[in-house]
Amino acid sequence: MSLSGQGEPAKTAFVLAGGGSFGAIQVGMMHALAASGVFPDIVVGSSVGALNGAYYAGDPTLKGVLQLEQIWRGLRRQDVFPLSFRTLLGFLWRRDFLIPHEGIQKLIDEYMPYRNLEDARLPVHIVTTDVISGNSVVISDGPADQAIIASTAIPGAFAPVRYKDLYLADGAISSNTPIKVAVAKGARRLIVLPTGYACALEKPPIGAVANALHALTLLIARQLVSDLENLPPDIEYFVVPPLCPLVGSPYDFSRSSDHIDRAIRNTGEWLDKGGLATTRIPGEIRPHSH
Repeated sequence: MSLSGQGEPAKTAFVLAGGGSFGAIQVGMMHALAASGVFPDIVVGSSVGALNGAYYAGDPTLKGVLQLEQIWRGLRRQDVFPLSFRTLLGFLWRRDFLIPHEGIQKLIDEYMPYRNLEDARLPVHIVTTDVISGNSVVISDGPADQAIIASTAIPGAFAPVRYKDLYLADGAISSNTPIKVAVAKGARRLIVLPTGYACALEKPPIGAVANALHALTLLIARQLVSDLENLPPDIEYFVVPPLCPLVGSPYDFSRSSDHIDRAIRNTGEWLDKGGLATTRIPGEIRPHSH
């Protein structure tokens, strides 16, 4: 499906936000978009959006999305956040970082259909953060695993990743939903895939990492609204509405199948109602309660 009007088509980007286990929601969104024939020219991702975006760029088809969907439906928290008594002892003894990178590394080694970002079928740009300066660092070539692990390295939980002369961590710190990066890479039409946040909780999630991730999703939603409101007028954007109401924790992977199924239905209904014909900021990402 072309999103352009008359003349030369404008470059379209899928922009994928962070959000921990709520990344499953993006997979459902991509399923519905692909089923409707909606595909991008480039992919930009931050945090879990970097993982989803990099995989998608390797096989940007409905078949590829279905394979990613199958992976997500089988994920457990331990696959991504491999905590053990030994790692907890190491944290207490060394006062070091809590979670090793081996979970994400194993997922990439097992499932990523390419090794270097430049080998993906679509240009893919991974957003990370220089933990010294706080600046965004965009990686568009070189080893995919290094870029993805850096972009998903939540500060305090994961150690920063040494990249050239920099120490890189979670892209969500500096560019929660990297729409500015997509524009800088030449996109003039943005299809934003937010993960949303748990807007229907009755009390905070249990656990330090769960609370940190929940706070990060709140930050992502608020920053996204601000960034969209400040886009230049020549940039078109379409925001796929996230799930609402939403409960659970971005640290809990037990709801992934439900999130995927709901997002497929939700996004399909949005498309049927002309979602790609109207530029608007969905109320689901603005501050609200239930």
